Amino acid sequence: MSDRFELFLTCPKGLEGLLIEEAVGLGLEDAREHTSAVRGMATMETAYRLCLWSRLANRVLLVLKRFPMKDAEDLYHGVLDVEWQDHMLSDGTLAVEFSGHGSGIDNTHFGALKVKDAIVDKLRTPQGDRPSIDKLNPDLRIHLRLDRGEAILSLDLSGHSLHQRGYRLQQGAAPLKENLAAAILIRSGWPRIAAEGGALADPMCGVGTFLVEAGMIAADMAPNLRREQWGFTAWLGHVPALWKKLHEEAVERAAAGLAKPPLWIRGYEADPRLIQPGRNNVERAGLSEWIKIYQGEVATFEPRPDQNQKGLVICNPPYGERLGDEASLLYLYQNLGERLRQACLNWEAAVFTGAPELGKRMGIRSHKQYSFWNGALPCKLLLIKVLPDQFVTGERRTPEQRQAEREQAAYDQTPNEPQERKFNKNGNPIKPTPAPAPVIEQPRLSEGGQMFANRLQKNLKAMSKWVKREGIDCYRVYDADMPEYAMAIDLYHDWVHVQEYAAPKSIDPEKASARMFDALAAIPQALNVDKSRVVVKRRERQSGTKQYERQAAQGKFNEVSEGGVKLLVNLTDYLDTGLFLDHRPMRMRIQKEAAGKRFLNLFCYTATASVHAAKGGARSTTSVDLSKTYLDWARRNLSLNGFSDKNRLEQGDVMAWLESSRDEYDLIFIDPPTFSNSKRMEGIFDVQRDQVQLIDLAMARLAPGGVLYFSNNFRKFQLEENLAERYAVEEISAQTIDPDFARNTKIHRAWKITAR
Repeated sequence: MSDRFELFLTCPKGLEGLLIEEAVGLGLEDAREHTSAVRGMATMETAYRLCLWSRLANRVLLVLKRFPMKDAEDLYHGVLDVEWQDHMLSDGTLAVEFSGHGSGIDNTHFGALKVKDAIVDKLRTPQGDRPSIDKLNPDLRIHLRLDRGEAILSLDLSGHSLHQRGYRLQQGAAPLKENLAAAILIRSGWPRIAAEGGALADPMCGVGTFLVEAGMIAADMAPNLRREQWGFTAWLGHVPALWKKLHEEAVERAAAGLAKPPLWIRGYEADPRLIQPGRNNVERAGLSEWIKIYQGEVATFEPRPDQNQKGLVICNPPYGERLGDEASLLYLYQNLGERLRQACLNWEAAVFTGAPELGKRMGIRSHKQYSFWNGALPCKLLLIKVLPDQFVTGERRTPEQRQAEREQAAYDQTPNEPQERKFNKNGNPIKPTPAPAPVIEQPRLSEGGQMFANRLQKNLKAMSKWVKREGIDCYRVYDADMPEYAMAIDLYHDWVHVQEYAAPKSIDPEKASARMFDALAAIPQALNVDKSRVVVKRRERQSGTKQYERQAAQGKFNEVSEGGVKLLVNLTDYLDTGLFLDHRPMRMRIQKEAAGKRFLNLFCYTATASVHAAKGGARSTTSVDLSKTYLDWARRNLSLNGFSDKNRLEQGDVMAWLESSRDEYDLIFIDPPTFSNSKRMEGIFDVQRDQVQLIDLAMARLAPGGVLYFSNNFRKFQLEENLAERYAVEEISAQTIDPDFARNTKIHRAWKITAR
C-alpha cells in the first residue's frame, strides 16, 4: 500500500473551519473544506493521530478507491476490483454505509447491498467461507459516497463516531454531542484561558459535557484516549507498533497534564436528578480532581475560585421548541444576564442558544457571534466580555462615564491599600464612609415593553380601590387589552399567572415572539413582583378535557383567600389553576344563599363553590366529579377550612350519578365542561347537545322552593328555549361578572332556574 493516503474527516455542519485548522495542526496535508467534511492527504501516522486527538471529527475515512459510476453494475464491478483480501479475512464481519444518490441508485439500502455483494463475492472461498454482516461491531466498516457520478470507497478507521468518547453513559434530556461542545469551547477561547490558568464555570451544566471537554483540553488529554475498539483494530492494514507508539505518547501527555495543579472547573445544576450522573461522567473521564459539580440555581450562581482569578462562564441554556416554551424561559435568560453582571465582572462568557432572541434579553451585549448547528437546529454562540460598558441599561452613558466605570471596576478588583486615619477636632478617629454598593440597573424595556408596562400599571391602579374594598386576593389584571399583546394576566396574591393566546396564522411568528418577550420583560417591573413568581403558559383552543390535562409535575400548591375562605391553587401543573376567577361572583352568591341548605355541586372540579357554601352555613354539601385528582384537591380545600364533616365527595359520571340519586337538594350549582370524552364515562358529553337532559335530571333532585344555578364558558352556547316552558328561567350573566372581567362579558353565561 502507499505511504500516503487520501482521508475524509466528517463533522457536524458548521464545524468545517475549526476542523480544518485542527486537522492541519495534526499533520493533514493539502487540506480542503467540504460540507460537513474536510479532505486531505496523510501518512498512516497522521491518520492514527487524527483518530486519537481530533476533538471535532465524527469519522476518519481512508479512501481506498475512486471510480466513475453510471449504474449499479459499475458500482458492483468497481468495488469487486479492490483486493479485499488485503483488508479483511474471508470469515470476518462487515458493515456497509452508503450515502448519495444518482447513477440509477436512488435507494441507499440498495446501494449498500450492491457494495456488500461485491465484497462478499470477492472473498468467498471454495470451502464456502464468506464475510458476514455485523452492524454493531464489525471487523471492517466500509463507506461508499456517491457524488455526481463518482464513487468514493472508504474504510472507516474510527469505528463508532469519534464524538462518543466513552465517559458519557448517562445524559440529560437534550445533551450536546461531545465534539460540538468541544467546538464551542474552542470558539469561546477556552484553550487560551486554560493556558493562562483561568477558571471555568457552567451554571447549567446538565451531566457535565462542557466541563469534561474543558478538562480534557486543559489537561492535554486525547479525547479518545480510553477507547478500546477502533475501526482499524481488525483491519489487515493496521500497523500495531505505530499505533502503540502514538497511544503511549498520548498516555504520557495526559499523565503530565493531570500532574499539574488542577484548574478550577465547576458546574452547577438545578435538577438534583442530574447531579450524580454528571459526577459519574467526570469520574469515568478521569477528571475528578479537576471538576466538581454542585446543585444550584441560575438565580444564585456565583463563581468564586478566589478573589482575583478570572475565567470563562459557559452554558447551553434551554431554548424550547415552541413559542410558548421560549416565553417561559425569558426569565431564565434574564437571571443569567443579571448573574453575569453581578458576579462575573471582567470574566468572559459564552452562551450557546437556539433562540438568539432570548439571548438578546440577557441585558448584556455580545461582542462576537458564531453560527452553529445542533443537529438540524440553527444555533448561535454569543461571546461576551463582562465589562461595565457591555451592559444594556436604561440610559446611555458618555465615553467618559464608561471609562470611569472601567477604572472603578479595576479598582474594586484590587486589594485595598491601608488608609490614612483622620480625626475630628476632639481627637476621635473618623470612620471612613463606606463605598456605596454597586447598583445593577434593570434591563431596559423596549418601546413596546414600556407601553405594555404602562397599560398594566394603569389597570392595576384602576382596580386597586375595588380590590381593597372587596378583600380580593386573586383577580385578572389584563386580558388582551392591546390586541398585539394577546395574553391574560392574573394575580394570585403575590404570584402572576400568564396565559399566552396563540397568535393567528396571519401574524408573523417572529413578531409575535418578540412582543411576548417584551411583555414578559415588563411584567415583573410593572407589577412589582419577582421574576421567579411569574408562571407562563400558552393557551390554545381546547377540546374535551384538554384544559384539565397535566402540563408539568411540580406538585406545588399556593394558598389564596377569597370571601373569607382559603383555597389551594396550582399555577404550574395544569393549564387551569384550580380556581376559575370569572366565577367569583357566583361563588359569593352561593355563600350568601347557602345557610341551612343542602348544596349539590355538579362537575365540581376542585369544589371551591362547595367550600363557599360550607362557609355560608350550608347544612351539607355534596360534590360530584369524575376525576380522582380533582376530588383529592377538593378534599384538601375543604379540610383547609375545617369543613371535612358533612361535606360529601362523590366520584362518578354526573349524568349517571343523577339518574341513580334519590336525594333532594335546596341549592344546586352546575358548571359543566363544553365537551368531555373521559375514559371513565360512557359516551361523550356535549353541553350544547346534552343540556336539557342534564338540567332535567338536576331539577328532579331540586327540593320545593330550591334554586339551580347553571353556568358554562362555551362562547356559542344557546340555552334551549323549551326549558322555559317547564321551568322559571332567568339569565343572570351580567350579575356574575366582576370588574376584572367587565372588558370581556362573554367569558361565561349563567342562569337561575327554579320550578314553576
